[in-house]
Amino acid sequence: MADLKERLLPLKPQSAINLRGTTSQASASGRQPFQGLDLSGLKKRGQGLRSWIRVDTSGTSQVIEVDKFTMMRRCDLPARDLRLLDPLFVYPSTILGREKAIVVNLEQIRCIITADEVLLLNSLDSYVLQYVVELQRRLTSGVGEVWQPEGPELNRRSCRNFDNVYGSPSPDYLPFEFRALEVALESACTFLDSQAAELEVEAYPLLDELTSKISTLNLERVRRLKSRLVALTRRVQKVRDEIEQLMDDDGDMAEMYLSEKKSRMECDQSMMGFRSNDGLSVSAPVSPVSSPPESRRLEKSLSMARSRHESTKSSESATESIEELEMLLEAYFVLIDSTLNKLTSLKEYIDDTEDFINIQLDNVRNQLIQFELLLTTATFVVAIFGVVTGIFGMNFAIPFFDDPGAFKWVLIITGVCGIIIFCAFVWFFKYRRLMPL
Repeated sequence: MADLKERLLPLKPQSAINLRGTTSQASASGRQPFQGLDLSGLKKRGQGLRSWIRVDTSGTSQVIEVDKFTMMRRCDLPARDLRLLDPLFVYPSTILGREKAIVVNLEQIRCIITADEVLLLNSLDSYVLQYVVELQRRLTSGVGEVWQPEGPELNRRSCRNFDNVYGSPSPDYLPFEFRALEVALESACTFLDSQAAELEVEAYPLLDELTSKISTLNLERVRRLKSRLVALTRRVQKVRDEIEQLMDDDGDMAEMYLSEKKSRMECDQSMMGFRSNDGLSVSAPVSPVSSPPESRRLEKSLSMARSRHESTKSSESATESIEELEMLLEAYFVLIDSTLNKLTSLKEYIDDTEDFINIQLDNVRNQLIQFELLLTTATFVVAIFGVVTGIFGMNFAIPFFDDPGAFKWVLIITGVCGIIIFCAFVWFFKYRRLMPL
C-alpha cells in the first residue's frame, strides 16, 4: 500500500512534482506517457476542440483533439454525460455504465472507458499524469491478459466455444475496461485516504492543545479544521454511496461489461456472414416437401434444446461476470469505508473535545457565580456596619455616648452579628446545594 501511495499520490507542496522528471522516468522505462503533448492550450476556443489523452489496450498513449459532437458519436454518449467531465463544473463523484462506454468522475480522475481505449481530458494535473502512467504500467506489466476480442474472421467453432471462454475465466483475468476502472478507483480511494491521514495528523495534536489551553487562535484553527473535515467526509461518502449503488444493481454491473458485449456482437455478425456465405437464409421458410415431418420435428426439438443450452450458459456467464465486477467493487468499497470510519472517528473526537471544553467553561462559569454569591453575602454583612454608623451618626444626645467603652462594645457586637449572619448564609447555600461542600 505504501508503494501504491507513492505511485498515485503527489508529494508534499514544498517538494512539488517536476513534470519533466516524470516524463524522463517514463521514457527511461521504455514508453512515453504522452506523445505529442501540447501545453500551449488545452482547449481551442475558436474551433471548439478539446485535447484528450487516449490510452489503448496495449498501453500506448497519445494526445488527440476531438470536438464534443465527435466524441458523443464515437462513444455513443449523451451530452449530459460529457458535461460531467468538464473541469469548469464541479460535480459529485459518479460512475455511469452506458451501452459502449463507462463514464468515470472520481475526484480528479475524469475519463471515458470503452472496450478498446481510455479517454481523459488533457490536463496538467499530477493525478491525471499519474493515472496514465500507472495504467500504462499495468497494461504492459504482463500480469493477466488484456482483453483482445477476435476480429471478423471468427469461425463457427470459436463462436460455439464462445460461452466456454466466458464461463471459466482465470482468477487473474480482468477485461480492459475493468482494469482501467480499477486504476481509477484505486487512485481516488488512495487520494481520499491520504487526505484523511493528513487531517488526522493535523487534528489530534491541535485538539489536545485546545483542551490544555483554550484560546481564540486555537478555536479558530479547530473551526477551519472541522470545515475541512465536513467537506472531505461529504466527498468520501459520495464515492462510497456510488460504489454501493453499483453493487446493489446487477443491471448496471452487467451494462459495464463492454468487452463481452462487443465480442458477442462481432460473433453474431461473423455467424450471419458465415451463413450467408453458405447460401443459407435465416428467415427463409423450409419447404414441407424437401424434408419429412419427422426430420423437421427432430430438427426443431434439437434447435430448441440448443437455444435453451446457450441461454443457460449465457446467463451463467453474465452471473460470473457480475460476480467478478462485484468482487472488484467490494474490495474498494471496503477501502473507502475504512476511510469513512477514520473520518467518523475524527469527527466524534472533535465532538468529544467540544463537549469537554463546554464542560470546562461551565465549570468556570459556576465558580464565578459562586464567588459572586459570596461577595454579595459579604457586602450585605458589611452593609450592617453602615447601618450602625448611620444610627450613631445622628445629631442627638443619649447617655450611652458618655460611656468611654461604648464604642468598643458596638464594634464587638456588630462584628459578631455580621459573622453569625455570614455563616448562616453560607450554611443555607450549602444546605440548598448552591455551593460545593
